[in-house]
Amino acid sequence: MTVSLSAAPATALDPVRRFTEGLFDLFPGSLTMLVLRVGLAVPFWFSALTKWDGWFTLSFGAQAQFADLRLHIFGAEYPFPAPEIFALLAALGETVFPILLVSGVLARYAALGLLVMTGIIQLSEPDGWPIHITWAAMQLAVLTFGPGKIALDYVLGLDRSPRLR
Repeated sequence: MTVSLSAAPATALDPVRRFTEGLFDLFPGSLTMLVLRVGLAVPFWFSALTKWDGWFTLSFGAQAQFADLRLHIFGAEYPFPAPEIFALLAALGETVFPILLVSGVLARYAALGLLVMTGIIQLSEPDGWPIHITWAAMQLAVLTFGPGKIALDYVLGLDRSPRLR
């Protein structure tokens, strides 16, 4: 005896299922990923704007911020090693990664870089976990599904992930 899985018995919920499938198909995955990439880039970009005093000049505030920050690891506090270097790396990351994300160039690598930065931010500001977990979820979505078709990665053939419909 052969059982066909495609001929599932009709249920009372079939009209609801068809409606919701049609409703959710209104949002293409590529548009969703574009909005997600922009939403993720915005807070990092605005943070980058506060770290520069003109072209290639790190602001005093950014340097002072990293000199005062402490890493909270397993209940103990440690000073940032080489705060000047970390301030410069944070400023560069907050400037370059959002540009890459929005344009969709090397978007997965930009999301990975921001995920590492988010981890470091979490270690230095442990009470900020509600927003940090949101950023991490967005970064993991880009890592998992790629930037989508509305991205230079897709146009240039650098990332044509089949995971996104």
